[in-house]
Amino acid sequence: MLIPVTGSLYAVQIPIPYPMKYVTVLIDAARPVTLIDTALDTPEAVAALNIALAELRLTFADIERVIITHHHPDHYGLAGWIQEQSDAAVMMLDLDIARGERYWSQWEGWLAGHARHFAEHGLPSEMLTELEAESAVSRSRVRPARYLTPLHEGDRVTLSGLEFEVLWMPGHADGHLTLWNAAQSLLIAGDVILERITPNVGLYAYSRPDPLGDYLATLTRLELLQPQRTVTGHYGPIIEGAAERAREIREHHLERLELCRTTLRTPMDTFQMSRVMFPRDLNASGRRFALAETLAHLEHLRLHGHLARELRGGVWWYSR
Repeated sequence: MLIPVTGSLYAVQIPIPYPMKYVTVLIDAARPVTLIDTALDTPEAVAALNIALAELRLTFADIERVIITHHHPDHYGLAGWIQEQSDAAVMMLDLDIARGERYWSQWEGWLAGHARHFAEHGLPSEMLTELEAESAVSRSRVRPARYLTPLHEGDRVTLSGLEFEVLWMPGHADGHLTLWNAAQSLLIAGDVILERITPNVGLYAYSRPDPLGDYLATLTRLELLQPQRTVTGHYGPIIEGAAERAREIREHHLERLELCRTTLRTPMDTFQMSRVMFPRDLNASGRRFALAETLAHLEHLRLHGHLARELRGGVWWYSR
């Protein structure tokens, strides 16, 4: 199960009940024993991690540090449980603590805002009714940490005897961090870049105003770094040519922006536009992801002066 990354640092694919099937967790067997990301709080994830740790003659009680690339449940879910087993320090970028992680620690307060956000952008009521139930399932798979240690951009952390720089690379999540070692040209990227799919870049109730603008800047930074090897949060888990993949993803989003500009000669709400951008049949959960990503494109265009919006019957409509 263990995939060597460098020295005492290994990657392992942990099962998740999502279309990607697995999430990448990294284990550094050197002191301080470290996990990077954790997978969901599910029995299957605990069992798979336990096997991987045993291969390194480690247990959960040996873990001294957990570094979270971003707060999404498949990366953060087991953080609190692991902290209970070992009193490990759970580390997250300061911005993700202030914004994203609060979604889990203050979940009930955020849920109403989430529902209102989707309703204001045209999600039909029958799809809204499923939001609370599905959100409850996601919440049940996350054990928030009792206490968090903030990381900041430019901080240095040691893994396998090597110094990695903490980089802030927002877009997929407001507070997404990556870890960069220039000497080995090695980037631990989380979900910033993926090989088979484009990372979801959605605008949610608690997002920064322009997540797509953030992500386009992140792609530029990736192109400048030109990492020789990149550890990704799904698929891979180690890929080459991340800079070229970044250019492909940029073109993909530029094409979607042009689709929005062309289509919105006729005004639409975000839900209607999401059916143009994502025409395939999607379940309610998939359509909410599609709506959030469509909205990120619409708001990017609006903030740059290419679209206008107006409120009609409590729903925002966009037009050129």
